[in-house]
Amino acid sequence: VPALATERRFAQRLRERLEEERLWDGRYRPQRVPGGRVALPVLEEKLAQLRLPPEMPCELLRIQDPVPSRAARRRSPAQRLRDELRQLLGTSWCEELERDVPHAWQRHGDLVLLSEDSFQAAAWASLGSALWETVASALGARRVARRGRVMPDGMRTPSVTLLLGQHGWVEHVDNGIRWAGAAGCGWGGERTALTIRAGCSRYTFDVTKCMFSPGNITEKLRVASLPCSGEVLVDLYAGIGYFTLPFLVHAGAAFVHACEWNSHAVEALHRTLLLNGVRDRCRIHSGDSRQLQLRDVADRVNLGLIPSSEEGWPAACRALKKDTGGVLHIHHNVESHTAVLPAGQGSPGAASSGGEAQHPTEETLGARLRPEWQRWAEATATRIQGLLAELHGRPWRTSVLHIEAVKSYAPHVHHLVLDLECRPVLP
Repeated sequence: VPALATERRFAQRLRERLEEERLWDGRYRPQRVPGGRVALPVLEEKLAQLRLPPEMPCELLRIQDPVPSRAARRRSPAQRLRDELRQLLGTSWCEELERDVPHAWQRHGDLVLLSEDSFQAAAWASLGSALWETVASALGARRVARRGRVMPDGMRTPSVTLLLGQHGWVEHVDNGIRWAGAAGCGWGGERTALTIRAGCSRYTFDVTKCMFSPGNITEKLRVASLPCSGEVLVDLYAGIGYFTLPFLVHAGAAFVHACEWNSHAVEALHRTLLLNGVRDRCRIHSGDSRQLQLRDVADRVNLGLIPSSEEGWPAACRALKKDTGGVLHIHHNVESHTAVLPAGQGSPGAASSGGEAQHPTEETLGARLRPEWQRWAEATATRIQGLLAELHGRPWRTSVLHIEAVKSYAPHVHHLVLDLECRPVLP
């Protein structure tokens, strides 16, 4: 680390001068050097601006084993990353590169997953593997990967490049469900460092081949609290087990039929079920869920696909028990441009009657309801009621139990889940 060495009696005045001219490197402590002098660290990238003050005799030298300052030891991970990259680049460091350093990332155990817009400047490429080794060291990781855009292949296959490390398999703990290969997952950055870790269940997946969405955590927690004891459930879009595991491990489902057509996700789901000791309570149906031939088996069907799960509605209706019906959890992206309706302005509840759809009321949805959400729920309830009536040749009743806003997906677009109760009308 470059430093200016001066006599002890000049040290404080020199430090003040360096701080005024923004040359002081606050990451390191001043250190004593031979000759009874004190060495004051200065920023490498600003050496060209350095002018030795004639009234204070000093010498430019390098500290071989710099000691981090107290402030540096309290640095956030994002600050530590910037500081170590600045030291790596030395005089090549500039504002353009600083803007290109990420402020947040996704952590999966010892693997850090960077956003696709980070480290895009041409200067980074010249550093080769030294860049990713520095990133890993600064963030306490062993592996580094970078996200790209999700592929439009119907499987939401991630475009992830492994930059440092031999493989992308990771392990993740989520609400007591350990999703499995290295422990823990969360977001780290400037002001937040979330690690979800509760209990000892686990799941595993390869980040280069399977999607993981931290934004769905609220829905996974909600699913885990549902009263599913003794029920048979069909998960039409199981993926790596986002919702299959909460239904089995926490909600108490007796059995789950998990449908998935991505072979990499099927492998991850199989491993995860084994790790959690629930493989015997789940059958994996590999292939297109639209062609699923399960009939009259389910108390509950989860349709966790966005932007729309509509193509799976017929299969979901076939899977419901024909004599008792059940509940559908229907995911959908809904566009809305209006404000939230105040409490008391929800849609009027329709009276329960044969072959009709009951729509949401103010009591069920409260102040979170938006008019577009309400209209979507009503239209979906009516469509499902029609599908069931056509399938079974008799009237069915559909009732909106709840609309859950999972997350904002895009400007004016929300990922919603509709809990829809579906029951045959008894003669």
